[in-house]
Amino acid sequence: MQNEIIIRNLDDLDRAAGEFLEKTAGHKIIAFFAPMGAGKTTFTTALCRRLGVKDAVCSPTFTIVNEYLSSDGEPVYHFDFYRINRAAEALDIGFYDYMDSGNLCLIEWPENIEELLPEETLAVHISVNPDGSRTLSWSDQGR
Repeated sequence: MQNEIIIRNLDDLDRAAGEFLEKTAGHKIIAFFAPMGAGKTTFTTALCRRLGVKDAVCSPTFTIVNEYLSSDGEPVYHFDFYRINRAAEALDIGFYDYMDSGNLCLIEWPENIEELLPEETLAVHISVNPDGSRTLSWSDQGR
């Protein structure tokens, strides 16, 4: 089944993040496929806010992964593979340990490590619409 959420503007982010978390409940590995500037980090920040993360959420472009704690004390891992040139670099940070942790993993720029993504990864596509709104789309079948 194909799913879709429209984010009308920045004021609509909280609603969209809540709806997304409801519709994707049970998925622990979520990969955001989108062009530069489409809002991957902005949406990840909104998701973390809905999960009760108190820390500042920022793109881990240079550190590759940031760890946050949700309000229930569960880790949330936020990856940014923009600067990864070879999949082996992701393995060097213990990529599979994170994927196997059972904790929520939110991945930006998964295109750069796509061959490493587990089968159960939920692939979410973010597109920018002509009016500036964003469309999130995914299939319940994962990747």
